[in-house]
Amino acid sequence: MSNQLEQVLKKQQEQQRSPQEGEIEKVVQLVGFMVGDEEFAVPILSIQEIIKPIEYTRTPKTPPYVLGVFNLRGSVLPLIDLRMKFGLSRSKENEDTRYMVIRHNEEVAGFVIDRLTQATRIKESAIDPAPETLGDEQNMIYGVGKQEDKLISILNVEALLRRDF
Repeated sequence: MSNQLEQVLKKQQEQQRSPQEGEIEKVVQLVGFMVGDEEFAVPILSIQEIIKPIEYTRTPKTPPYVLGVFNLRGSVLPLIDLRMKFGLSRSKENEDTRYMVIRHNEEVAGFVIDRLTQATRIKESAIDPAPETLGDEQNMIYGVGKQEDKLISILNVEALLRRDF
């Protein structure tokens, strides 16, 4: 057996051995995106898909941040503008605008985001709890992830999908 192959096999065996208690720290995988000048993230497993903007139909008697509904392969989903939901003014769609379809249990909705940034991994120990600025049931921030050069607000998917319209 070649020396290089032996090294690969040895490395695989080391990775497969059972880790000691506390040796492995849990990591959260997130997808980052911009809304206005702020970067946010949601857990990657809550994202059903990310698509380019498509036609939607306005629905009457809904809050201004609910743009309407759109048809995604036979499913009619609400479309929510995160800029407006966060109290920012609406912006025109451009080549970076995306619809992020998020799912939690049976709730599904599309959210308009300004642009995607990156997929990232943050250790759970590097996530601080949400600031206590709002009541627990209204707070859309799950926590704040600390990276070397920046902070990322991690959104509470369940709160995002909560229907208040």
